[in-house]
Formats: sequence, C-alpha cells, structure tokens
Amino acid sequence: MKLLRYGAAGAEKLGALDAQGNIRDLSLLVPDLTPEYLAPERLQALAAVNLEKLPMVDKNVRLGPPVAGTRQFMAIGLNYRAHAAEAGMEIPKEPVIFTKALTSLCGPNDDIIMPDNSVNTDWEIELGLVIGTKAQKVSEKDALKYVAGYCLANDVSERDWQAKRNGQWTKGKSFDSFGPIGPWLVTTDELPDPQKLEMELKVNGQVKQHSNTADMIFPVATIVSYLSQFMTLLPGDVVITGTPSGVGLGMKPQQFLKKGDVVELRIDQLGTQTQKVV
Repeated sequence: MKLLRYGAAGAEKLGALDAQGNIRDLSLLVPDLTPEYLAPERLQALAAVNLEKLPMVDKNVRLGPPVAGTRQFMAIGLNYRAHAAEAGMEIPKEPVIFTKALTSLCGPNDDIIMPDNSVNTDWEIELGLVIGTKAQKVSEKDALKYVAGYCLANDVSERDWQAKRNGQWTKGKSFDSFGPIGPWLVTTDELPDPQKLEMELKVNGQVKQHSNTADMIFPVATIVSYLSQFMTLLPGDVVITGTPSGVGLGMKPQQFLKKGDVVELRIDQLGTQTQKVV
C-alpha cells in the first residue's frame, strides 16, 4: 500500500494511492498516519479497504511528509563505498550515526530554503524507512519485522555548518526544509526487499547520482538492529540510510546548490520528488 498525507503544511489529511495512481481520501476512516496506525494489524486493516469507493483527491494537491508524529529522525553517514571514497574517508567498520532535527522534515516537493549566506548547500538521495513497532535490541534476522514501510528522502546538507563548525554533522543537516521525505510510504507487504532499488538524483536535469541500494555497506536490517542496541526505536521514527556517490562536495571542482536550481529524485517503487531551491 502507498500511504500519503496531503494538504497544507500542518493540516495534512491521510490518503492512499490507488492502482491507477489516483489519490484517494482516507481521512474519514483514519484521521492521520500517526504512530499508532503504523502497527502491523492497523496497516493490514487499511490494506483491506476498497480504495475505489473512496473520494478522489486533486492530483495537484501539496503532499506532506507521509507520516505524522515522528519523534526521532535518525540518519546514517558514509553507507556507500564510493561515497566514502569521494569524501576521502575510510570505509566505516560500524554505521556512522547522526540526527536531523524534526523541524527539518517537510513534504517531497516543498522548496529547499537556502540558509543565510550559504554557498555550500548539497544534495543527497537516500532510502528512508519508518519504524512500525517499538524496537529494542532486535536481531538482524528479525529487524525488518519492525519496519512499517519505506520512502524516498533527500538528506539536504549545508557542508560548511556540517564540517567546519566544531564537527557535529547535525548542525549542517537540520535547517528547516532539509528533510524532504515522500511522496508516499510504501508498506513492507508491497516492498519486502529494500536492497535492490535503483536510485537517481538530477540537478537542473543533469544526473548527479545514480546507484542501487544493493551497494549499501550496511543494509537496512543491519541498521535497524544496530540502532536498537543503544536506543529504543519508536513507531513513526524515520531513519534515512545513507547516500551514494555523486554529491556536490565530492566533485572536482565542487558543485553546490544555488537559488533557482531544481532537484529531482527518484527511487524505484518509491516515487519521485522535485524541489526548487529558494
């Protein structure tokens, strides 16, 4: 099932994509996709709904983040070998972890708001996952059972704040609009294997990143298990899993976003995003 939230920021309603690609309104059945509705039995109940009988929504409506009530926004760094190489860093022996502010979360096609005086704002296409069941010290074998679904993400990054302001990556990752996710959440019954998805990012129509989630150093199951060893993952938590090579920071000469640029992202089965830099 492809679940989404549509409407003005802060007033989104729950919807779903039907087999023909139309948005159907689920808000009369479920007010919003809050953490309690991500439980496996709740998602199974939603999957049984006949979407064709629900009202159709204008396809041009704004889409918000596909989940509400997120309490933790976690991210993995240097999780593709070629990206670690272009960053001039060693292949990590364990996942590199950082956080993004919840206030950075936004809709998939919302504008990227350039920080004041920034000349180093960068793009990063990533596979995102949403936790559906509370996870504490889970095994890799069982880890995917705790995932509600997957989404496309752009880990927008301000490299000066990330690398030159005393070393905490979170500073460069947490500006408002730096966490576009969506357009929808694809539940795990529809996407059982997250490790074979093609991904591509373009800036102004030019391909900058092209890879496959099969190239991850630490796959999704490892990431979920690893995180759960030292923190409790809660339903609705968002985890983005790292970016492949092709970021602006790694180019020679380096390339960064500027006002007016258009960023387009695509991951197989997870849809597309388009963001304008303002």
